[in-house]
Amino acid sequence: MRFDPTRLDRIPAFIKDRYLDTGKLPHAQVLVAHRGKIVHFSSQGAAREGASAQIDEGTIFRIASMTKPVTSVAFMQLLEQAQVALDTPVHHVLPEFKDLAVYNGGGGGVGFLTRPCERPMQMVDLLRHTSGLTYGFQQRTNIDAAYREGKIENWHGNLTLDEFIGALGKLPLEFSPGEAWNYSVSTDVLGAVVERLSGQSLHEYFRDNIFAPLKMDDTGFMVPEGQTHRLPDCYTMVPGKGRVLLDRGAESLWAKMPRLVSGGGGLVSTALDYHRFNTMLLNGGELDGARILGRKSIELMTLNHLPDDGDLASWSRSLFSEATNAGVGFGLGFAVNLDPVRTMIPGSVGEYYWGGMYSTAFFVDPVEEITMVFMTQLAPSSTYPIRRELKTLIYSALV
Repeated sequence: MRFDPTRLDRIPAFIKDRYLDTGKLPHAQVLVAHRGKIVHFSSQGAAREGASAQIDEGTIFRIASMTKPVTSVAFMQLLEQAQVALDTPVHHVLPEFKDLAVYNGGGGGVGFLTRPCERPMQMVDLLRHTSGLTYGFQQRTNIDAAYREGKIENWHGNLTLDEFIGALGKLPLEFSPGEAWNYSVSTDVLGAVVERLSGQSLHEYFRDNIFAPLKMDDTGFMVPEGQTHRLPDCYTMVPGKGRVLLDRGAESLWAKMPRLVSGGGGLVSTALDYHRFNTMLLNGGELDGARILGRKSIELMTLNHLPDDGDLASWSRSLFSEATNAGVGFGLGFAVNLDPVRTMIPGSVGEYYWGGMYSTAFFVDPVEEITMVFMTQLAPSSTYPIRRELKTLIYSALV
């Protein structure tokens, strides 16, 4: 198997014509690798509004929910040490969750009616988003409304991680753990589990056990001191207004350590750093002599863990996800491709992936031994179909 370089060259041309020249995206960066070797790396577009400097391989991006696989790997390291198991009840580590119940009516200022959970929330529920937790921004239930009222949010919120866990422990779940799939703050809760089990802050744990061994020197919960010039502007789409500046690189919230260290969405990284993370996964948990996880742990993470081998089309109650639904299962921190026919996008059975709210994305294909990192800074990630277009272009270059 090899890539046709002429076909790979279609990628930057397509992005420029479809997304940059039209003003849809501020900038875009694509890294494609085969067996860990980079075969395509292109960067285009201005890093900051009103400036001519372009993004490049040193640009640091807000990767949002691409943090989730990192937190999941951290948890699996502790599982490998037999400190915890997938079926460990969450309240055994987070006692704030001991008395959780399920929503059964009410809300809107009149209090909640609840019913008991069919079973306790387990660690596997946090990893695969079957916990019954939610996100406040979904705006679909009285529970996510309570998240908004309590400002229980993981995006540079006003709570510490322990306060965040305490607040969640006082609210009902949307459904009994294991009954459905809902994209949620589950991975932030998993980050608190890592902290409690390890005795370290999540920042310290990631640094010591993942980033330093993998030489991911530009990845963390804040931009390295003196490096904010490498952080581009970030935008959001506003109905009726189009693309609006959300976080200015020169004055960014990511220039300092957040009060809530978010295992679900707090990291910044570079394409080259995340490429190293992807390559470690592709290699079965090892890179350049640094063993992060055992091979069987990676294999377990990348199987479909939805009950009855279901897919998101049948299990999801979420209004938002970083994945399509049909033919897509969910592993321990990643979406998993179960059936390329049903996804209607070129790919491989067993390929796994995820993305972030600012439209960043990655995938790892262990069949073809391909990895990809895509970076830009525009929320929400559902604005444009660029992820599926990139996959189509990449797989069409395989000959």
